[in-house]
Amino acid sequence: MSYDALVISAHPDDAETQMGGTLALLSDKGQPILIVDLTNGEPTEFAEPGIRARQADEAARILGVERLSLGLQDRFLADTLETRLRVAQLIREHRPRWVYSTGEACVHPDHAVMGSIVRAATFLARLGQWERVPGGELLAQQEAWAIERLFFPHCKMEPAWGDFAFAVDVSTVYERKRQALAVYQSIFRPQNDRLLTLYEAEDQYYGRMLGTAYAEIYRSASPLLVEDPTVFLPTIHG
Repeated sequence: MSYDALVISAHPDDAETQMGGTLALLSDKGQPILIVDLTNGEPTEFAEPGIRARQADEAARILGVERLSLGLQDRFLADTLETRLRVAQLIREHRPRWVYSTGEACVHPDHAVMGSIVRAATFLARLGQWERVPGGELLAQQEAWAIERLFFPHCKMEPAWGDFAFAVDVSTVYERKRQALAVYQSIFRPQNDRLLTLYEAEDQYYGRMLGTAYAEIYRSASPLLVEDPTVFLPTIHG
């Protein structure tokens, strides 16, 4: 199946935390979206093995997207040739226009390697002649695919960004983001979870900066280009 976008994350809940509101908005516009969790997210703080996977499926349902997991080991994610090729294979298989992934992270080791994995995979996915490359068998039987854009939402475990490429107003769908994150009781406490409180505060902070209730911010792998500058929404400071 083809998807308009792939969201490639280290763990179940990363996509929802970083861009859950954007996912809800895009889903409501009819865009098919696939979340790819590279690791299984196990073990978890508050549940037995297997619970987090079921919670991830329910969170995806709330946001109106689909997901799959590569089942790699949480805490040991590494930027290896095998992982790059597996992600490139998924990009070729699902042929997205856009790819989103964690970038510029350093706190969690699994997050820190995501940027290099996905940057490499999007490049490898567009190359041909894999049958001539030793070890390239995984891609040799697929057609090359070049994505249009690679975007990086802000990882909530990292310090706030002072600059970013663009922001998405997610105020109208923010309750769905809350609902999706609340499903993850294997990693967040059911009541007054400190991390969820901080995560929401960040979305409020950037919303306040832009004159709205909640916003999610992004950086871009390459400069942004628009046909018409009227696509930009007004902000409080012009």
